[in-house]
Amino acid sequence: MHHEDHEDELDLPPSKTKIKQQMHDLQDIGEQLVELGNDRLKQLDLPERLYDAIRELKRINKFGAQRRQMQFIGRLMREVDTAPIIAKLEVWGGSSRQHIAYLHQMERWRDRLLENDAALTELLAAHPEVDAQRLRALIRNVHKEKELDKPPRSYREIFQVLREMLPEQASTQVDKHE
Repeated sequence: MHHEDHEDELDLPPSKTKIKQQMHDLQDIGEQLVELGNDRLKQLDLPERLYDAIRELKRINKFGAQRRQMQFIGRLMREVDTAPIIAKLEVWGGSSRQHIAYLHQMERWRDRLLENDAALTELLAAHPEVDAQRLRALIRNVHKEKELDKPPRSYREIFQVLREMLPEQASTQVDKHE
């Protein structure tokens, strides 16, 4: 029998650890669903039993009962195609790779702007719409805050200003052309 080694292996049921991992993954997705507001939950077009189970969990106060309800939700999740749910959660959670890349790009710009003056010139060349005066003032404030050991308010503000001046759609399109 064991001469047909590879064919037999493919028909084996998943191992207990693999099933456990899948259950944990489904429960994680279930937990993310519980965190959503009702309007977003409705957009997901979930089976009614799952939708009701999630609404029910939100009403339960006792921890033990919550845990049992969460396990129930995990079991219901087995009957659901989770791919569209995961995709929607990623978009809503801002964890889509594109969004994270955009945030990292804004952080890198901020760090470069604080390191040297040439970075501002480079930023202005790539994005003439940027408010150079506002950024210069913020950069000066960051250096003052560091000197005086003050909270990094301007440091955080540069990040917000960059996000305002370089909205995500614009900056991702720029990257695609490079």
